[in-house]
Amino acid sequence: MATSIAATHSTSDTTKGIVLMIVGVLTVQLVDGLAKHLSATYSPLFISSARYAMASLIVLPIAFAMHGRKIFPAEQIGANVLRTVFIIGAMTFYFLAIARIPLATAISAYFVAPIVAVILSMLILKERMTAPKGIALVLGFAGSMVILRPGGAMEPGILLALGSGVFFACYMIASRRAAQGSEVIKMLAFQCVIGTALLVPQAIVFWQTPALADLPLFFLIGVLSTVSHMLTLYAFRLADASTLAPLIYVELLGAALIGYLFFGDIPGLTTILGAALIVIGGLALLQRRRAPIVPAV
Repeated sequence: MATSIAATHSTSDTTKGIVLMIVGVLTVQLVDGLAKHLSATYSPLFISSARYAMASLIVLPIAFAMHGRKIFPAEQIGANVLRTVFIIGAMTFYFLAIARIPLATAISAYFVAPIVAVILSMLILKERMTAPKGIALVLGFAGSMVILRPGGAMEPGILLALGSGVFFACYMIASRRAAQGSEVIKMLAFQCVIGTALLVPQAIVFWQTPALADLPLFFLIGVLSTVSHMLTLYAFRLADASTLAPLIYVELLGAALIGYLFFGDIPGLTTILGAALIVIGGLALLQRRRAPIVPAV
């Protein structure tokens, strides 16, 4: 007997995409942990500008070594421009939100992103909703709410956090579209250069000369940001946006771990319960249907 090769290949790619997305999302939490540490001394908006500048210093030499002068993608230009604008918008709105409202409230509003991403993936990319995707989405959102227990007041900061989530959802859709026709390193080079250019005014306004002892931390933020973006872009080449969207909730697990290891934040019972729901939701995505068996002739 022989299995359907196409179905097996598709299932394998999706599983790889899920794993890459999880690792990429957890890597982002290392970046956030470093940013939290540095924010005691520097403006968060300066840190975000420095993050892109450092990432550019890392990505551009790699892109030049691999592709010479052709470091930017020649395909999917529109999608690459949009994804860069969307991720800059998401980051800026989020930093503005946490300056006005508690972090937990901002995160709970931001987590509208997976829901919006799934809806947009069906409307724009024509992806199909499946039971595992739906289960992961519901459990991830429920787990997030159990952990965060957000308040009900609607403040301007909450609207900013919601806007950040919508921007990030759009970024996911644009990344899925761009990743189908562009090389990952070229996409990263484009994102870093254009993103740095867009953030120049912000960097000037909030400029602070980094202390010599902090330069390695800023460089590490650039390295980890590059790794996380590279992993997620490869994930978008392998799996549907609607499959990867619920995995954004894994950020909470990484945040809890970083908080415990480096900032002494001990997770409570509700955090553990919410984390369990998120993990179960992620495992649901791995329960793919077996490939149909085709009798050998």
